[in-house]
Amino acid sequence: MKAIRPVTDLLDCLDDISQTVHETGRPVFLTKDGYGDMVLMSMDAYEQIQVENEIYAKLHEAELQAAKSTKRYTSEEILKELIQGVNA
Repeated sequence: MKAIRPVTDLLDCLDDISQTVHETGRPVFLTKDGYGDMVLMSMDAYEQIQVENEIYAKLHEAELQAAKSTKRYTSEEILKELIQGVNA
């Protein structure tokens, strides 16, 4: 369930909001004048989203590259290339 609070709670209940986002790992949605205004989340949750977005972007890029070629690699070929790259 989404945690939705008025933006005025930032002043009055900041400690409670901070505890909520850290304990649940979920964002708190803030409203202003009855409309969605901001989303607060823990730094850990934000960093996790950034990592996931980077992975998705790289997967998308790989899919675009794969669409341009019919060459496919086995897992053994990829592992060999990775090991050679680390040892270089």
